[in-house]
Amino acid sequence: MDIRKVVARNLRRARRAVGLSQEALAEKASVDRSYVSRVETGKVSVGVDTLAELARAVGVAPSELLRDG
Repeated sequence: MDIRKVVARNLRRARRAVGLSQEALAEKASVDRSYVSRVETGKVSVGVDTLAELARAVGVAPSELLRDG
């Protein structure tokens, strides 16, 4: 599977599990809401620093966002 799609699926799942909107996640991770949307649809690749911030914001290890399966 495309790594962008893996991150998209895992981020969306983690965000929903903690009850955050895309806007709330964006605020916690210091990114734009439209960026979160593009990540969650697999339209953009995420840099490692941003991946770490998104993971922190949803309370998971960065490796969880990269896990395929």
